[in-house]
Formats: sequence, structure tokens, C-alpha cells
Amino acid sequence: MTKKILVLFAHPAQRRSEVNVALAKAASRLKFVTLVDLYAEYPDYFIDVDREQKRLEKHDIIVFLHPVYWYSTPAMLKEWQDLVLEYGFAYGTGGTKLAGKTFFCALTAGGPQEAYHKRGYNHFTLRELFVPLEQTANLCGMTWLPPFALYAARRAHDEGRVEAHADEFVELLTALSEDRISLPAASRRDLLNGVPMKPAKTKAKAG
Repeated sequence: MTKKILVLFAHPAQRRSEVNVALAKAASRLKFVTLVDLYAEYPDYFIDVDREQKRLEKHDIIVFLHPVYWYSTPAMLKEWQDLVLEYGFAYGTGGTKLAGKTFFCALTAGGPQEAYHKRGYNHFTLRELFVPLEQTANLCGMTWLPPFALYAARRAHDEGRVEAHADEFVELLTALSEDRISLPAASRRDLLNGVPMKPAKTKAKAG
């Protein structure tokens, strides 16, 4: 059975986006994906908690699609987490609505990959920087996967890397939806980029 994917897209300056918007458009064309542009839907930041919780319940895989802002998510996603992931819904007594779901971030980083390690400019890997979200997933009983990332995003368009990255994102979402990725193995990686996938099943031709 095809798994349903909810992509929560958060970019406060889309007119400047050369990668995230492309990924959002690519994901929106997939039948098993629900794409929500949080900044367009909640320009006043008044999030409809009931609606967002119902969306979560209807999907198997949750994706945050966003640029890295100060080693974290844009403000809208933090507001969304604070309000939507309530005690009794996402965690705590009776809070099992997200248990068993899969969660990861598809993100863009301005710096090059070598900047994200212990001896690099930022001193931490992207996975390490997003440990708070990993612990959020753990608390909610979800399976956390490492980020799907594009480094040096500011140069990606000029270097012709955007289209290939969007294609890989579509391939990743499709494989996850079709359960062609080993989640335990994927969860041990630093990044989802290049994660091994089982071949897609081919439909038998009518004889």
C-alpha cells in the first residue's frame, strides 16, 4: 500500500529561493504527497491546530521542507511545533497519534559540506545540529531519519545542481511511499542523500 506523505514547506522569502521552491513544486506533483505552504496558509502566524493535527493523522510520513536558518528551522516551523505537537496528542498520557510515523527534514544549507563537521566552520554536522528535532521524533514515537540536504545552496542554481537535486527528492519520496527503503539502515546515516533503495516493482503486462 502506498504511504501518504505530508510535506510542510516553510520559506519566509520565497522570492529569493532557488532550491526550496523547486523542491516544493516537484513534490506537489506526486499523487501521494500533500504539500502545505505554511507561510502562505498562515501569514498571521495563527495556526489552526485542529486542522494541522488532522493532517498529521492522515499521513504516514512527515517532511519539513525548509532552508537552515541559524542552525534550525524558520520561525513558522518552530511555531507549528510549539502549538500542534500538544501533550495528549503527540506525546504524554494518551499522546500516541504520531507513533509509528516517519519524520525527516529536507533542507538547504548556505555553506559547503566541509563547513559542517567538527573541524569545519560550523563545528557540527547537519544531523548533529538537528538533534532537537530527532529527540522530538523520539518523544512522539516516530522514526527519525537524517536530513536530505543540499549544501552551498546559494551557488546551486549557477552550478546547475537544482534540477538533479529535485529529481533525487522525488525519487526519495517515491521510494519511501512505496516502502523501498530500509528505515533502520537509513536512520543510522548522516544524510538521506544517496540512501540505498530497492528497485521499483514493475507492473505485469496483460497477456
